[in-house]
Amino acid sequence: MGAIKGIRGGKFIVVGRVGMDLSPQNRAQTEYATEMFVAMGGSSANIAAGLVKLGLNANLVTCVSDDAVGRYCLNQLDHYGVGRAHVRTIQGEERTSLALYETRVQDHQSVIYRNNAADFQMNLSDVESLDYSAFTALITAGTVFAAEPSRSAAFRAFELAKEAGIPIIFDVDYRPYSWSSPDEAANVLSRAGGLSDVIVGNDEEFGFMAGGLEKGRAKARDLAATSAEIVVYKMGQHGAVTFASGEEIATGIYPVEAFKPTGAGDSFMAGFMAGLAEGRDMKSAMLRGSACASIVVSQEGCAPAMPDTEQLESFLLDHAGPTAGPTQ
Repeated sequence: MGAIKGIRGGKFIVVGRVGMDLSPQNRAQTEYATEMFVAMGGSSANIAAGLVKLGLNANLVTCVSDDAVGRYCLNQLDHYGVGRAHVRTIQGEERTSLALYETRVQDHQSVIYRNNAADFQMNLSDVESLDYSAFTALITAGTVFAAEPSRSAAFRAFELAKEAGIPIIFDVDYRPYSWSSPDEAANVLSRAGGLSDVIVGNDEEFGFMAGGLEKGRAKARDLAATSAEIVVYKMGQHGAVTFASGEEIATGIYPVEAFKPTGAGDSFMAGFMAGLAEGRDMKSAMLRGSACASIVVSQEGCAPAMPDTEQLESFLLDHAGPTAGPTQ
């Protein structure tokens, strides 16, 4: 099925990590923190939670460690209504990811504990156990490709999704600390992008894949012309350009007082997908994704800050409107 048709089906299999997030209270610097806000994190889990909050169905595929942090993540998936029948608990030295990030923009600090990450233990059996025909689209983020056996498993999931005729939605989500080298990351992420029906990334990520920031937009345009149905080229505060059906659609952002820089991309993906699933046109769906991103950066936490439909509609009614999009 085509990308839009699959997204409108509203049943997503989301491949990638779930973790625990810790944030110092009262916008404190980490080294002076006395209290922490605890929430579910991990790009794929955040996207899944955002989809469910907006009325869609999402199931996660990943691995968690057999310990209190892993059990916390399982409980949180239940709390958000994300299916976890394909989340495997593993024993050994691997641990569920832990992210410590500050609720502040100025001098923001993030510390990510990803050594021997449990989610990188996702293997071929994990992805081959799914009935892909039960879903209408697959979503994943770039970190799932950063190490083995997760990388091979994710590419196998792509193969099985294609065999089942469901579209692949790929958030480039390049995190240098997860990769052994930039060259490896560029090669692997470019391969994943070439297999995807919908690709979402920022200007730096497309530039990285293309071999230079100045080549990023051309890379996005080329992917839309040769392999992907939809390519979203995000440009931070300047908005985004979406390449789809031979058109280039520019959209702006909804300015807010940001409390933190984290979670925006995950919330954007959920809002964008939900907008398309509701049958909205491309520009409207993009703006709903942008609104979701603004909502999340203006609140504490990532998954907890993801808006539901009522919160999103209220924000859109109350906000003066988006900025003008970037020039072509």
